[in-house]
Amino acid sequence: MKTILNALAEPNRLRIVELLRDGPLTVGEITDKLEMNQPQVSKHLRVLSENGLVEVQPIANRRYYKLRPQPFKELDSWIESYRHLWNERLDRLDDYLQKLQRKEVDDTKSK
Repeated sequence: MKTILNALAEPNRLRIVELLRDGPLTVGEITDKLEMNQPQVSKHLRVLSENGLVEVQPIANRRYYKLRPQPFKELDSWIESYRHLWNERLDRLDDYLQKLQRKEVDDTKSK
């Protein structure tokens, strides 16, 4: 998980991942969309590839990069564990606030 987060922490790599959500792209297409130079894009793609986030699919003389679903499923599972934790805490807070409101209403009625 740490390697995935480290790879995505760099803003340009995150932008590349966001572009690839819509489908495979070549280095040239990514370069054009991000207005970066090709060596920079290639460097970021190499890091994403080394961390298992993207894979390369050669077609003729072009190399298409696409997202690998598995790391994002792992990331989603990890986030889901926190989502449950926060939902439980928010439910307890909601219960507490409702209890306070009922007490307030009861106090107002008894006056």
